[in-house]
Amino acid sequence: MISVEEHSARVRDVVGTRPVVRRALTDCAGLVLAEDVTAGVPLPPFDNSAMDGYAVRSADVANARKDAPVELPVAADIPAGRTDVPELAPGTAHRIMTGAPVPRGADSVVMVEHTDGGTRSVSISTAVPEGAHVRRAGEDVGRGDVVLRAGTVLGPAQLGLASAVGVDRLPVFAPPRVLVVSTGTELVHPPRPLRPGQIYESNSVMLEAGLAALGCHVETVRSVADDVAEFRAVVEPKLAEADLVVTSGGVSAGAYEVVKDALTDVGVTFGKVAMQPGGPQGCGRWHGVPVVTLPGNPVSVLVSFEVFVRPALLAALGHANPERPRARARLTETLPSPKGKRQFRRGRYSPGEDRAVVAPVGGPGSHLLASLARANCLVVLDEETTEAPKDSTVDVLLL
Repeated sequence: MISVEEHSARVRDVVGTRPVVRRALTDCAGLVLAEDVTAGVPLPPFDNSAMDGYAVRSADVANARKDAPVELPVAADIPAGRTDVPELAPGTAHRIMTGAPVPRGADSVVMVEHTDGGTRSVSISTAVPEGAHVRRAGEDVGRGDVVLRAGTVLGPAQLGLASAVGVDRLPVFAPPRVLVVSTGTELVHPPRPLRPGQIYESNSVMLEAGLAALGCHVETVRSVADDVAEFRAVVEPKLAEADLVVTSGGVSAGAYEVVKDALTDVGVTFGKVAMQPGGPQGCGRWHGVPVVTLPGNPVSVLVSFEVFVRPALLAALGHANPERPRARARLTETLPSPKGKRQFRRGRYSPGEDRAVVAPVGGPGSHLLASLARANCLVVLDEETTEAPKDSTVDVLLL
């Protein structure tokens, strides 16, 4: 058997890194920026009003009070978007809207709430200091500033900032096209009735959901029979359109291991990893296309995806921290573990007031999918551990 770390390194090497493409902002959500972005314009690009009100010289309203308002003629209207803004003459006011350019000659804005809202002349009932309610050009971002660093995960705020500084396309790591292939003659699709010896297929559903959450473009081939010729006939024509193939099932040591039988002599290596669940694994290239082969039991599939596939893809997509967050927690009951294997047990993690705790959910069986659906973490017991006692502190992989 090889170690978890050794197989992780093999999978990352096979998956590699993704090329950089330039995409419209609307197509970049959740992707990782490949290069720094600098501002071509300052932000704000000009002095503008933070309020609806009146642009004034602060000296002209220095004596304004509620009981002694200052009256000024309104010389112009400045709505947002006006480009021919006249200069403010001393002793006058310009009615101004939020976001509109502050005219030359004005040094502050009086909120409309502190006026009578006049259009020909305005009665101002409060003094304002110089700079009141004025957003200065460049106070947020200066021209030439680096506004987004390479490696940034692009969410709504980051994409909004890019647009605000005049960028319409961004260099990002291209999400891969992933072909998911589930194998097993016994598998059928709901809602078709089950016959004796058949089960409903779930592996491709889990893998497709996990891959789509990373931004991958997924095509799925469900329930390929345990026949090498059929497997090759179904999958091989699709390789030209795939950047990665992820299979489930058919990789163990028994008979009818269709994936292993079909791919052993074409560039994919199979073996056992010192872990439970998910021991049988494989990876390599088929006609130059990266292939990662996972075992067939549902819990083994999803644990293998979390341990090997997900971090490899996130690293390929430029994420600086591709691993799930980890924590330490007090175990609520004793857990046995096979010596020589890293065990991943399902659990419910609770931060707790004084100390985090984790309660095991279900048994270690790789077919117990319901317990995985109730879990929010994996309890990780190392290869030397044969028993983790109740109240001991254990590592937890947060899902």
